Amino acid sequence: AGDHSLAQGLKGDATYLIVKEDGTLEDFGLNAVCTHLGCVVPWSAPNNKFMCPCHGSQYSATGAVVRGPAPLPLALAHRTTDEAGTIIFSPWTETDFRTEGKPWWM
Repeated sequence: AGDHSLAQGLKGDATYLIVKEDGTLEDFGLNAVCTHLGCVVPWSAPNNKFMCPCHGSQYSATGAVVRGPAPLPLALAHRTTDEAGTIIFSPWTETDFRTEGKPWWM
């Protein structure tokens, strides 16, 4: 629980799958590309956040910026699983629940 594993997401971008406390997957994935200069942002389990090794940006478990220089949260994608157990990502086009604004990545 609380794990964050990388998968191939939309457009081939690395996208995090998030395991909830009950062992199920969140219904969203997070693009692993930092919104500052495009580095891949690893999950830091001891710190319970994403921490960019390039310039120090930090993101919460939901991908919201908690420390710059990143200007925007990590991009969201919908996550579903088909009957065969294959994970499927689809574009997130509605309101970003972290900012209550339009998704910047659309």
